[in-house]
Amino acid sequence: MAEENFDIQTLEERYVNYCGRHGIPPNGAIMSGLFKADVKKARYEICNLEIVLDRFKDVDFLPLHNVLMDVDKSEIESVDVRNESSCALNGEYALSLMRAVKQKLRIVDIQNFSFGRVFLRDLSHRGLGCEILNMKSSPFRKLNMMGQFERLHTLNLDYSSSLTSFREDCFSGMPKLRFLSMCGSKVSNLFTTTAALSKLPSLSVLRFQKWLLSDDSESFTYKRDDRSQSHLSLLNLDGNSEVSPIDIEEDMGDNPSTTELLRNLFSLDNLVIDHEMQSASEESDDSELDFSSLRQDNGLLEPLSDVPVWRSGSVHMQYEVNSGMSRSQNEEELAGFANPNSQSDSSSKSIACYPSPICFEKHYRAFMIASLPNLKVLDNSPIRKIDKEWAAIIFSKHFEYLPYKRKSKENIISILRNREIKSSCTSWTDQKNKISCSSGSSQHRYVRSLCAAKMGSSYWPSLQPLSYTDGSLGHESVSLRPRQFEYHPSNPSLMVVGTLDGEVVVVNHESGKLVSYIPSLGEMSSVLGLSWLKKHPHKLIAGSDNGSLRLYDINNIPPIATGTHHWTSPYSVAFDDFEQLTSVHVNSTDELFVASGYSRNVALYDIQCGRRLQSFTDMHQEHINVVKFSNHSPSVFATSSFDRDVKLWDLRQKPIRPCYTASSSKGNVMVCFSPDDHYLLASAVDNEVKQLLAVDGRLHLDFGIPPTGSSQNYTRSYYLNGRDYIVSGSCDQQVVHVCCAQTGRRLRDVSLEGRGSGSLMFVQSLRGDPFREFNMSILAAYTRPSSRSEIIKVNLLASSNHSREYTCRQNLPPSNSMGG
Repeated sequence: MAEENFDIQTLEERYVNYCGRHGIPPNGAIMSGLFKADVKKARYEICNLEIVLDRFKDVDFLPLHNVLMDVDKSEIESVDVRNESSCALNGEYALSLMRAVKQKLRIVDIQNFSFGRVFLRDLSHRGLGCEILNMKSSPFRKLNMMGQFERLHTLNLDYSSSLTSFREDCFSGMPKLRFLSMCGSKVSNLFTTTAALSKLPSLSVLRFQKWLLSDDSESFTYKRDDRSQSHLSLLNLDGNSEVSPIDIEEDMGDNPSTTELLRNLFSLDNLVIDHEMQSASEESDDSELDFSSLRQDNGLLEPLSDVPVWRSGSVHMQYEVNSGMSRSQNEEELAGFANPNSQSDSSSKSIACYPSPICFEKHYRAFMIASLPNLKVLDNSPIRKIDKEWAAIIFSKHFEYLPYKRKSKENIISILRNREIKSSCTSWTDQKNKISCSSGSSQHRYVRSLCAAKMGSSYWPSLQPLSYTDGSLGHESVSLRPRQFEYHPSNPSLMVVGTLDGEVVVVNHESGKLVSYIPSLGEMSSVLGLSWLKKHPHKLIAGSDNGSLRLYDINNIPPIATGTHHWTSPYSVAFDDFEQLTSVHVNSTDELFVASGYSRNVALYDIQCGRRLQSFTDMHQEHINVVKFSNHSPSVFATSSFDRDVKLWDLRQKPIRPCYTASSSKGNVMVCFSPDDHYLLASAVDNEVKQLLAVDGRLHLDFGIPPTGSSQNYTRSYYLNGRDYIVSGSCDQQVVHVCCAQTGRRLRDVSLEGRGSGSLMFVQSLRGDPFREFNMSILAAYTRPSSRSEIIKVNLLASSNHSREYTCRQNLPPSNSMGG
């Protein structure tokens, strides 16, 4: 027969005895908490013990720890632990007190993070046995809660303004988590976010923003019942009426516990917007934490820099949209299908408070619903069957689940086994069966299947910095500041890098060893143009922003060990300068190259003779940022200019008039040919990326990448995997988009992050690896003047678990428009 739990009076006596053993007086806070619990029991309420950590010091730890270990055998039904302000109690002691309570720990409410990063790291890695965890305004940068949270069903991370991303297995120890709220965070990547959230089998309510009705925003309140649970009215999906949690439960049908779950959420969430935000000044070098970002500004969370902010009445950090969600114009018919009862009355508006940047991603709601099929409520709006049908349509139209139109994840081992079995078969014929065994699927199909299978295994690609070591000096690291780079056209391991200091370096990007080093000649200047010769792949053209142009033979250039800044080489050829140069490119026969810069002119050079042949003047109305020869025709080249035009030219026709002109709505930053010359990829300012038919310039595809509204957001795009996919990045954003070149659908977004506080990285330039499927390199930079640039190698087919964390070491301010 089970032993009955002892009463609260006995628990109080035990506490007094524990204090006597340790020679300290009983703490009045615990005595008062036990008394209140006894009163609740007498009133037939939940017998709850509340522990306020602010009221304890280290000397109180041992007796308090002992009595909390006895709680599970007492009449206490639940224990809530919270702190309200700066706490004198040691962080390790505080966590030990929380873990002393086993099955009766209900709510842990951490409002201040003075416990330090060791406390948070231990909490995240080992876990906690509470049911509700409130960590609003937490300093997490990359969430890594890998510990065991087996009883946790509600997690509140609202106003965590440092939180940008998740580690792959950060939710693996939360099998019962049903509610998650991250309003006011800086989470932005749709793909990694949904991949992380998909590890939560019980997740049914998710929130990145709070939807309220504008008419009721002034008088919005909530009530509490005798169990300290709150009731909150929520928005219906059409945004025109309010429903209670009970109504949502009826709408969802099969989840009777939703009301309790929602109440648990809002009991922790004071929606009187003038909530108190605490700050901590502790500095941290931990890449997962950022204490310096916690701010206090008259009690309000500091607005996110990349989120539009309006003020209306007493509600701060909000924006308004009709029908409860924003949709692009070409989705009106689908929106009507999903919400047949929605009204177009402009007076009926909904307000979203504290939206995370992910909420501004195009097709955010449809993506989340389609990617998380078990979700029942998103941003306070219930998800109905018709909404799931709408989301599936939107997802299939604008996104790719896996590359090459694969609909489901394939097993890599099965693919390899099938390839080996079928490749070992030979075709033979008999009288009854014309073909008894054939080679089956093509090798090309197997490569695509393997790529899809590998990419489906992880949404966190491998990101590794390109390091530079001088083999002649052992493994000594070389400090370089990269400004431009190009893959070698025939050697998969080589890459040439031009630096801000005028150096040209050939590096084995697989090993990181320097192959050739050319120091800056004369006055230091940035190398903006690099182009390999194809028939003579040991030679390359390099151009600097001071106008100098040289041809180098890397077979005859010594390594850095014997080089000096006064080094000259008989194996380089100097060409006539092209002032304010930004771009150079060699044609397919290695006979000619062209140069462009901050002018409306293009110069044509003869490589064999080493001289300028001709200057073509006034080819555009504004300066020409990039000029590119086609990959196969030695006389055809394209120019892109900030006059908003892309033009195709043919030397055989004496380029007085272009073959055709294609216009963008903004200034063009980049243009390049597809590997087979069927298409031109044009990139204009602020994510205007289009694919044109190279034969006549007609629009083939608009990739529809959402703009930021910045006129300085210079965008560059290149082909990946032949002409199957493209990669696109911009200098005001820390994300690279991978899109299908045939449909325009987004396959992945790759987010760049450095280590340390505020260490977001931005795209300066990028190139697809011509030899490896779904591999690329990104020249990334910080915005801070003292920061350094980095060439990041990205492998979309390998998990980040197999790559080391990188630390940015080199220096470069944000990109201007120069070069590709």
